[in-house]
Amino acid sequence: MRNNIFPVAAPNGEVARVLLAFLATAGLFYVNIMPALVDGLIEGLGFSNREAGFVGSANVYGAALGAFSAVFVVKRINWRVAAVVLLFGLMAFDFASMYVTNANVLIGTRFAHGCVGGLLVGIGFAVISRTTHADRTFGYLLTIQFGLGGLGLIYLPGLVPEYGTTALFLSLVTFSFVTLLMLPFISDYPPKETASVASSRNNHKKLAAMALVATFLFQAANMGIYAFAIGIGKHAMLETNFISSALGIAAWVAIAGSILVILMSTKFGRLIPVGLAIILTAFGIWLLHFSDVKPGGWETSVYWWSNVLVGVTWAFVISYLLGMCSEFDSTGQMAALGGFASKMGLASGPAVAAMVVGQNNYGLLINIAVIALVGCVLVMILPARALDRESSD
Repeated sequence: MRNNIFPVAAPNGEVARVLLAFLATAGLFYVNIMPALVDGLIEGLGFSNREAGFVGSANVYGAALGAFSAVFVVKRINWRVAAVVLLFGLMAFDFASMYVTNANVLIGTRFAHGCVGGLLVGIGFAVISRTTHADRTFGYLLTIQFGLGGLGLIYLPGLVPEYGTTALFLSLVTFSFVTLLMLPFISDYPPKETASVASSRNNHKKLAAMALVATFLFQAANMGIYAFAIGIGKHAMLETNFISSALGIAAWVAIAGSILVILMSTKFGRLIPVGLAIILTAFGIWLLHFSDVKPGGWETSVYWWSNVLVGVTWAFVISYLLGMCSEFDSTGQMAALGGFASKMGLASGPAVAAMVVGQNNYGLLINIAVIALVGCVLVMILPARALDRESSD
């Protein structure tokens, strides 16, 4: 144990879960303001839809590479020292991004940023997997992501015309700095093996792989839509202020989904709650076809309700999917792989969307996302059922 002059949060207490959630969020917080980031690059720097989408994708593809590399190092490194170095690296790349105006250079810069952030997220996920009831900690993680992400979506788009993309990247620097200040209060969480459980679950390699695929499909479908959410709203002739408010409020309401995970944990199993929630996500995305329908005031817009529904189910489902991945071992490697699958999905969604959208072809994008979510439901059935059976034994 290290000597610490700071009070350390109880390893499996609620405060520790919040601190770990910040740690795992810092390297990927830009995902939660992705609509503002993509639209800010278009409005602030004059990037095309394709260029802005590729910048977002490069950021997350870098994160996927970083998360994958975490699989090989999480059992061997001092995670705290690594986190300090990586947080400083994130801040350096975000500062550099403020001064880049060329699309190709920014794509490379954000890819490098993603590599650093993805490694940090992979380490954070691995540490989270060493807590009891990891799905609850992931619930806290999503609560923080959607809460602060909603705040960013409400205020950041309005700052871009005046301050340019500096406002976007400076918000990321601030988040990394706050996370750095939290590190001394987090316990050590050394890697450990619970032999009987770990060996049993490691035998289910096919089930673990299916959980990873489900995580990839779910994230890809949602992020492909989310990255162009502002564009979808504008194409439906909605006002920018309404779109920003709708996305921000939806992100805040989505906190209800992650809070449900914290309260429910696995009391009702995983298969039925997660399966139903994915179906509701697909329905919410399909509703975007009718974004221009406003049966009453602004609060009854189909666009508004679609984003609220998807936000709640997104926070709910991904908490469980990441928790499922972490259940297949106790050292953190599967959790890191889950982070990799998640990042690959988050990166692939905007990349495919950027190629599909073209000149505002949002209808096809919506249909592809719905199909991906149907595939996600089918793939997650067996691993969810297997883990539910183990929990009941």
